[in-house]
Amino acid sequence: MHDTRNHHLHAGSRAHIRLSDVHVTLGDRPVLTGVDLTLAAGSAMALVGENGRGKTTLLDVMAGARTPDSGSVTRLGTVGTVEQDLDVSDSRTVGDAVAVAITDSLRALRELDRAGEALADGRPGADDDYAAALDRATTLDAWDADRRVDIALAGLAACPDRSRSLATLSVGQRYRVRLACVLGARPDLLLLDEPTNHLDASGLEFLTTQLRQHPGGLVVASHDRALLRDVTTQFIDLDPSQSGRPQVYGDGYDGWIEGRRAVRARWEQAHADQRLEHERLTRAAEAARGKLRDSWRPGKGHGRHERATRAAGTVQAFNRRSEELERHRVTVPEPPAQFRWPEWDVPAGRQVLVCHDPTVAGRLQTPVSVTIDTGDRLLLTGPNGSGKSTLLALMAGGLEPDSGRIDRHPGIRISTLSQEIPDWDGRRTGVEIYREHVDRLGNGHAPGLATTGLLASGAAGTRVGRMSQGQQRRLHLALCLAEQPDLLILDEPTNHLSFALVDALTDGLGSASCAVVVSTHDRQLLRDLAGWPTVDLTRLPIRSGSNGEH
Repeated sequence: MHDTRNHHLHAGSRAHIRLSDVHVTLGDRPVLTGVDLTLAAGSAMALVGENGRGKTTLLDVMAGARTPDSGSVTRLGTVGTVEQDLDVSDSRTVGDAVAVAITDSLRALRELDRAGEALADGRPGADDDYAAALDRATTLDAWDADRRVDIALAGLAACPDRSRSLATLSVGQRYRVRLACVLGARPDLLLLDEPTNHLDASGLEFLTTQLRQHPGGLVVASHDRALLRDVTTQFIDLDPSQSGRPQVYGDGYDGWIEGRRAVRARWEQAHADQRLEHERLTRAAEAARGKLRDSWRPGKGHGRHERATRAAGTVQAFNRRSEELERHRVTVPEPPAQFRWPEWDVPAGRQVLVCHDPTVAGRLQTPVSVTIDTGDRLLLTGPNGSGKSTLLALMAGGLEPDSGRIDRHPGIRISTLSQEIPDWDGRRTGVEIYREHVDRLGNGHAPGLATTGLLASGAAGTRVGRMSQGQQRRLHLALCLAEQPDLLILDEPTNHLSFALVDALTDGLGSASCAVVVSTHDRQLLRDLAGWPTVDLTRLPIRSGSNGEH
C-alpha cells in the first residue's frame, strides 16, 4: 500500500487526492473494493449508497485518517473535514475551535509580521523572505479568515461567543461551530460527511451557497437529495454492483438516478436469466437421472443386447446433462433486498392524543392546540430552537409541559424515531437487541430483522458498536415499526438514511393506517409531504382540530 500526503500547505489549482485500486476490509467484511477516483480542484463529487457501504470509510481514507489495506493514495493541498463529533474535553471554547481551524492563516500573518520587522531592520535576505510571506498570506487571504468564520457562524446559526465552552453547547450547536470553522478556513479540498445534519432552512441555504462557491475540490456524503442536486456533478455509488466495484456516474443527480436505474435493471435481468437457465439445466439433469433409473428395468421381451445399448445411451445422456449443470454457475450476484413497509392494522378514526397549548420554558414558547386521530398526518416545521423536538417529546410522553397539557387515549402505542441513537450496549448485535425488543412486546408476528429489508443478515449480526450511524438508525427504525404503533413519530427521519430507503419510507407513510407526525428540515422530504397538514412553529400560536386542520 502506497500513501503519500502533503496536506499542510495550500496547493490551489494543483490540489488533489488520488486513489488507485484501494481496498479496505473491516473484520471479515470487504467494505471498499477496487476504488479508483481523483478529487481535483473544481470537482464536486457525491458519495452515495446504502448505510454501511463504506462512505465514511472512504472519506477517512481520502483524508488520511485510515490507511487502506492495499492500493495507493496521494494527496496534495490542505484538506478540511467535518466530523459528526467534536472534542469537548477539558475547557475548550468556541474560540479555541476557531483558532485551530484557521491555524494556517494565523501562522501566515505571524510570519508576515516577523518578515516585516526583518525588512525594517535591513537584515540580509529580508526582501525575499517578506515576498514569500506576503505570497502565503495572500494565497490564504489570511487577513479575512477570522471574519469568514464569523460570517459562517452567523449563517449556520452557530454560537458566536468565542468564550463559550464547547461542553455547554448542544450536539447540534457543536456541529455547526465545527462546520463554520472549516468553511471559514477555506481549505483546498473539502470532505463532508452528512453536513446538513442539525441545519435548519436558513442554514441549508447558506451551506449550499458556500459549497457552490468553493473554488477547490469537494466530496459530500449526504442524505440530503436537494443538496446533492444543487452542488455535485459526479456520483460515486458504493452500493453492491454486478462487478463488485463502485459505479461512477456523471451528469449530476438526474444522470445518477437514470444511470443507476438502468444498471439495476440490467443486473436483475442478468441474474434472472442465469437463474432460469440453471433451473432448466437442473430439470434436464433430473429427467436424465430418472431415465437412467428406468433404463436398468426395461419392459419384458427386451433382449440383453438391447438393454445394454439402451443403458449406455442413457448413461451418456445423464453424464452430458450433469456436466452441463456442473459447468453452469450463477455468477451474477443476487441484487440486495429492498425495504418494504410492514403492514399492521390500526382502527381508523380513534383518538390518539390532544395537545392543549403545552409550553416548556426555554424550549417551546409557541402553544399548540392539536388533536390527532389514527390515520392522521401532521408535519412540524420551523427553525432550530423553535421547539419541534420538544413538542414531539411532549406528545410521546417523555417530557411534561410547564403549562397546558397533553391528553393521551388510554392504551395507545406511541413509537418515536428520535434524532439521537438509543444508548445500546455496543457489544450486543442488532439481532439480539431486535429479538429482545420483539419478545418484550409479545409480538410473535414481527418479522426477523434480516427480513425487514432494513439490515442485511451480515449487518444484523454485527455488534452495534461496530455499526455505522446509518445502520444504527436503521435498527432504531426496525424497533419502532416492530411496535406497530397507533402513532408513529419521526424526528428528522432522513438523517443518515440512504435515498432508496427514504423513498420507500416516504411511500409507506402515505398508506400506513397509524397516525404519523414528522418533523424535518429535509427540503426534498418537505416537497414530498407538501400535501400534509402543517404546524409551523415560526408563526403565532396555532389552533388545529382533528385531522390536522389549522
